[in-house]
Amino acid sequence: MAFATTGDGIRLFYEVTGQGSAIVFVHEFGGNYWSWEPQVSYFSRRHQCITYAARGYPPSDIPESADQYSQVRAADDIVDVMSAAGIEKAHIVGLSMGAFACVHAALRHPDRVLSAVVAGAGYGSEKEHQEYFRKNSEQVARGFEERGAEGFAPIYAESASRVQFQEKDPRGWKLFAERLAKHSVRGAANTMRGVQMRRPSLYDLEDDLSAMQVPVLVIVGDEDDHSIQPGIFLKRTVPRSGLVMFPKSGHTLNLEEPALFNRMVAEFIAQVEAGRWGPRDPRADPQQIMRAD
Repeated sequence: MAFATTGDGIRLFYEVTGQGSAIVFVHEFGGNYWSWEPQVSYFSRRHQCITYAARGYPPSDIPESADQYSQVRAADDIVDVMSAAGIEKAHIVGLSMGAFACVHAALRHPDRVLSAVVAGAGYGSEKEHQEYFRKNSEQVARGFEERGAEGFAPIYAESASRVQFQEKDPRGWKLFAERLAKHSVRGAANTMRGVQMRRPSLYDLEDDLSAMQVPVLVIVGDEDDHSIQPGIFLKRTVPRSGLVMFPKSGHTLNLEEPALFNRMVAEFIAQVEAGRWGPRDPRADPQQIMRAD
């Protein structure tokens, strides 16, 4: 088993599969390194794929205090894993919590990031829902503490943006829920309180995002309601960005629609590596409807 040691002394489990240009996959709150199996099986045919367990997720260390978890630390952990694996630069692919980490890694370490896939990002960013999101995050943290992971997993797995996965792929969803039930209670609660509840809104990062030159692919599900507007915001703000919306899809995009997810990410990475993922053509003026002169 391979472990990276972070700048603050936490050991993170990671796996490396395949050869080629590197892709680091960064998991969501409800997942772990196993969440990316459909992507590793696909991309390791021509890329070096790195998955890892975030702090608080076994077999990585589980820091005791929520203060040892943060959005900044989550971003820096990506780069610490890359360094441990001997990787100077990589494409980074994240879902939800992992997508936020990818955004911040691209902002903090642009020299290490070839491109970023930002899927299902937005929870807690909408100003009108920020306070509700923070209260809801605390409820989730307490849910794990009071019911245990095994008792709370079936509730969390049937969230409004997870039932699409359950409807389409009951077997895949059941495996997701069973694995969620093995989460560390302390790790889940600390992640909710230290990362999710405290992270800044994407809208508060507008100036930094508008100056960022890392190529970005934003992916959202059309029934993942609290990611849609933040996804559109990212498309309109990040210069070298594109936006994909999956129809009849929720939050768990890489597992819910693995073939479509893989195809979109593969095309994106191919265009980035060919130098063909540039900023928007200045002639595509969003203020213009039809050219008349």
